[in-house]
Amino acid sequence: MSVLEIRDLHVTVETDEGTTPILNGVNLTIRTGETHAIMGPNGSGKSTLAYTIAGHPKYTVTGGTITFDGEDVLEMSVDERARAGVFLAMQYPVEIPGVTVTNFLRTAKTAIDGEAPSLRTWTKDVRESMKALRMDNKFAARNVNEGFSGGEKKRHEILQLELLKPKMAVLDETDSGLDVDALKIVSEGVNRAKEATDLGVLLITHYTRILRYIKPDFVHVMVKGQIVEEGGPELADRLENEGYEGYFPAEAPADAPVEA
Repeated sequence: MSVLEIRDLHVTVETDEGTTPILNGVNLTIRTGETHAIMGPNGSGKSTLAYTIAGHPKYTVTGGTITFDGEDVLEMSVDERARAGVFLAMQYPVEIPGVTVTNFLRTAKTAIDGEAPSLRTWTKDVRESMKALRMDNKFAARNVNEGFSGGEKKRHEILQLELLKPKMAVLDETDSGLDVDALKIVSEGVNRAKEATDLGVLLITHYTRILRYIKPDFVHVMVKGQIVEEGGPELADRLENEGYEGYFPAEAPADAPVEA
């Protein structure tokens, strides 16, 4: 069993207004075989958490720790984190002109495993995964994400997840921009990956619709850079009905009397 452990994590980012705190003491433990959903309003720090785990240079850790199987993740480079088994599915996957999907996937697999996969076995695995994700074989010869629709980009992210077989997957709003059919296909891919490898999943989302297909074991609510409530799947159902308004104290009217 592998464990990703986050303790009292504080993160800032540079903006036009200067150094801005985003995460203000996040605590979270995820084990392989578990699915954790993080929900919260826009600007609460969910994506910042995802990119900090992955090692994005834009974000500065000012306090706290992230460890994976006891190793200091914050001391690892981005590629070292990937080789250790940490995977990030991005909310906005980038285009890589001049690099085909085929070359990208095999190069990534070789870098992670330390040796190139058998070409015959690898080709079979790629074709089977693409078929399950309803991806045309022609995509293999196209440049990474170049000219892909939003749904095609998300399917390609899950194709990577299935083929690279990480231990821990951080899925940053994978449901964003997906229609009902694509959402179901992408979710099925995540579930296949989890069943095949006992994957640990950190699923970041605004909405409960993806949780109908990817069942969470734990749900965490993030507000203003902190996890303010935790529970089971029933917490997501409550958020669907009530929203996040209850986590923001109502402001008193300007002319309201002030108690001593």
